[in-house]
Amino acid sequence: MALACLALAGCASTRDVDTRLPGAYELPAKVSAGPPAGAAALDTWWVAFNDPQLTSLIEQALAASPDARSAAARLKEARAQRAGALTAFLPQGNARGATSKTENEVVDGTVVNIPGFSSSGSSESQSATFDVTWEIDLFGRVFAARRAANAEIAAARLDYEGTRASLAASVADSYFQARGLAIQLADARESVRIQESLAQVAQTRAERGIASRSDEDRVAGDLAQARAQAEGLEAELQAQRRTLLILVGRGIEPTANLPVDAQAGEIPEVPASLPGELLTRRPDVRQAEAMLVSSLGRRDYARLAFLPTFKLAPGIGVQKTEQPGYSATIQSWTLGGNVTIPILDIPRLLTELKVQDAKVEQAAIAYEKAVQVAYGEAENAMVQLAADRRRAELLDAGEDRAERAYEAARKGYAAGLTDLQTALGAEQSWRAVRAQETGAQVQGLRRAVQTYKALGGGWPLETAPTNKKAR
Repeated sequence: MALACLALAGCASTRDVDTRLPGAYELPAKVSAGPPAGAAALDTWWVAFNDPQLTSLIEQALAASPDARSAAARLKEARAQRAGALTAFLPQGNARGATSKTENEVVDGTVVNIPGFSSSGSSESQSATFDVTWEIDLFGRVFAARRAANAEIAAARLDYEGTRASLAASVADSYFQARGLAIQLADARESVRIQESLAQVAQTRAERGIASRSDEDRVAGDLAQARAQAEGLEAELQAQRRTLLILVGRGIEPTANLPVDAQAGEIPEVPASLPGELLTRRPDVRQAEAMLVSSLGRRDYARLAFLPTFKLAPGIGVQKTEQPGYSATIQSWTLGGNVTIPILDIPRLLTELKVQDAKVEQAAIAYEKAVQVAYGEAENAMVQLAADRRRAELLDAGEDRAERAYEAARKGYAAGLTDLQTALGAEQSWRAVRAQETGAQVQGLRRAVQTYKALGGGWPLETAPTNKKAR
């Protein structure tokens, strides 16, 4: 009956895993491919930014961040659980010892004194035994359990590496946000300086009677607005620096220990990559694959539960007994075995097998989803990065021309050739273009970080665990 149920269980359907991907990303024709993936180190993509401070912050985060340490602790837990899952197939048994002393006294009745059979007096007994059981694995249960355990430790390792990769990306993203705020703060302070200069010019023109006091009042209002914006940006920058310090594990240090330059830097070229490389580069995809392998191993183990279980049961023991008129020491050994054939447990085992089969299907679907999500994230990030880079180039050229127009209008107002409205309009146009340029540069840097992460960068691929496929 057990063999028939096992044959029936072998017919359980397994959903085919679909991990097909296009041969190339669907990118706009004007997007030029960067260097091949092998030419740039995706493992440590942050060095492509040529920013020593960024590299130092990421290295500090990977070594001391609470997130990284917590992920390492989870990996230790998974390793311990794997070792515990396989100890059930090793010989099991415990040494036992016992001792007792009994005092007998006849208080009523007739005492019969037969040598060796006294009903009164003291008696002592000591015993020690060591019984062992060891399952003889004739059907490969240990291999199914080992495959599941190895896949689970691989998934834990990939979760650890994925956490570190996400941490590196979060540090870089927060760092570039801080730089963007530093640039905006520098621009706001420059606006304050310019408004103070315009206020001085407006005051001088009003005192000489060549301009009205309303011009002076208007500039004063713009000056107050510029000062208020600078105060707000200074507070935002301090908060962003605190967030960054917490990410790298230095949360209690003063924010003065983290200087941030007011410059964006160059957006690096992301290396060219093929969609199929995501199956080996993305830790989340590899983790989903490992969980599928683990589910297959657990299902195989549930199938093998229908077969008989054979166990050896050897044992040794010694017992010493002393009582009035009698003393003996007995040594014993046992060599035996037992077999367990599931009969009434078959309905329960069938239910457990159906549960495991459903878990395999869920793991297969999760693996497919992970592959599709990885492809979508990578392609979207590359398309958006190309657009951000082009947008930053266009705004850079526009900002240069807007600045020249403002300088001409300012000099004309100071010389009395143009009115205040013209000067303020030119300044507002220049500041608007410069703000957009700064936003585009920072967004491009952050998008580059997202693209590196989407392509599976940020973790040492050469030390990745290997998932053993089910046959």
